[in-house]
Order: sequence, then structure tokens, then C-alpha cells
Amino acid sequence: MLGDTLARLPLSTDPRLLVGFGTSDDAAVYQLANDLALVQTVDFFTPIVDDPYWFGRIAAANALSDVYAMGGTPLTAMNIVCFPEKTLGLEVLDRILRGGLDAVMEAGATLVGGHTVSDPEPKYGLAVTGTVDPAAIVTNAGARPGDLLVLTKPVGTGVLCTAHKRGILPGERLEQVTRVMAALNRAASVAMRDLGVKGATDVTGFGLLGHTLELARASRVTLEIHADKVPLLADALELADRGVIPGGTKKNRAHVLPHASVSPGISEALLNVLCDAQTSGGLLMAVPLARQHDLRPAFARAGHSDYQVIGRVLPRADTPLVVKLVPA
Repeated sequence: MLGDTLARLPLSTDPRLLVGFGTSDDAAVYQLANDLALVQTVDFFTPIVDDPYWFGRIAAANALSDVYAMGGTPLTAMNIVCFPEKTLGLEVLDRILRGGLDAVMEAGATLVGGHTVSDPEPKYGLAVTGTVDPAAIVTNAGARPGDLLVLTKPVGTGVLCTAHKRGILPGERLEQVTRVMAALNRAASVAMRDLGVKGATDVTGFGLLGHTLELARASRVTLEIHADKVPLLADALELADRGVIPGGTKKNRAHVLPHASVSPGISEALLNVLCDAQTSGGLLMAVPLARQHDLRPAFARAGHSDYQVIGRVLPRADTPLVVKLVPA
């Protein structure tokens, strides 16, 4: 695994590097002044939907999310493009870049350039630079016992996109999942900062449980996920029950389960959706218990109403991850 390779690399000793790759965080943070630090990230992938415009917009939203997950504000972005010009044509590339630009503009950031290489398989994403106050950084290592776990987007994008590739996803469901993936985590990040959150991650390729495990390990706590409280995209559970599971989801499950205590009442389909490899998912944040009554007004002020409390942070136990059902 890539994580094993990174573990063999020496960690930086630069005191200005406030967050590196040692805690599996979403972006790096480098201090410039007492009250100013850079947030830097890069992310790109192959098409997740057929429409070039929406592919570009989703890929850009996914990259910008890494900055939002750290409590930062994106400033500039650079395109990363791998593209087969001779087989797909520049009109397709134009639409991909237009989608990416629209996401960058919605974020209030500036597109400043990029780099393109010829590649038989198209790939697109962004390198993003943002800023954050060093005193307000949000990291994988910031969850504390007693915190509430809050998720800001439903899960199941991997299952639904796989169903689309197999030609069994209704058109209205494809539109729904596309818009969920293309939605920025900007407002959710604003609410997160308002609530004084110190521990969070965005939910992407490792799935909800994979990223939860990273958060638990970095914070040295146990995270309890209430499986029946996790918001799911419509039809995701039914499709998973029919075996519509992407390969990345299977890998996530194999990685997570040895480190998790799972309630026997949780179905195989639900467990697969909880491990489902996400694209441009929501933020998973550890909200201080003392701020639980501020959740609704904070998200309302930020203009984001789609959130759900899905668990809690416990003192570190024998296992870093507990997945259970909560009696009604």
C-alpha cells in the first residue's frame, strides 16, 4: 500500500511544517507568520461520470475539499490534466476545464494555470493553495472524547456510479449523485469553524469507515459510528444488496474490518455502503459536545442544512472503531 511506502520516508523536521503526511491529513499546512499559514493539496482522477463538464466540476470540488477539511480558505488553483487529444478532441477537454473553472470560481478562488500531458486515459484535478490561521487548523489528530461525529453529505456515490457504469441506474438518480459530488464543502467548512471544531476529515476514496479509522488513529481515540444514523443516497442500500459494489469498496472493507468492532445486526449491504469508496464526499467532523445546541444555528448561518450526527468520540479502547446500531 502507498501508506507503507510513505511510512518509510523520513518526516520533515522543519518547524514551520505544521501538518505533513504523518497523520494522513487531507492537505499540508506550512506556517508563514504567527497568524498565517499556507494549506496545500493536489488531487486528480479518471472520469467518474460520462459528462465532461460534470466530471471537471466534480474533480475540482473534490480537490478543493481538502482545503475545506483543514478549516482553510482556497486562494488559487492549478489544473492537472492528462488527456488523449487525438482520440477525444479538444471540445471534450474544453468542457472538462469549464467545469473545473466553475467550481473554482464558486469557491471564490482564482485559477492561475496548470500542466497538461498526453495520456491514453483522461485524468483531471487541481493543485490548490489556501490559507488558514495556525490557531484554527482542523486536522485528523483533533478529535477528543465526548465530541459528536457529524457528517455533511450522504454516502453511496461509489455504488451509484458503479450502477451507472453497468447501465442500471435511473436517470434521476444519476442527476442526484452528480450534484451531490459536485457540491462544494465550503458552507460546511464555515459551519465547522464557527463550531470550534479541531478534528475533521473529508470522506473520499477510503470510504466513511476508512476515513473514520484514520481520524481515530491520528487522534488516539475510539470512534463509535451509529450505522442506522448515517445518511445514504437513495437506492444505494438496495443496489449494494444486489452486489453492485466497486472494487475500491471491497478493498476498503478488507482494510477496515480487522480494526473494527461491528454489531452483528448490521447487514452486509449496509456495511458495504459504509465502506463505499466516495468521490467528493462530505466532511466528517468531531464537534465539541458543549456546542451540540449550536449545530443547527451554525449550519443555518453557513447556508448548509444537510448534516447528521452519526456517532461520538470515546476514550481509546481496544479497537479504534466501533460500528453499532442505536435503539430507537
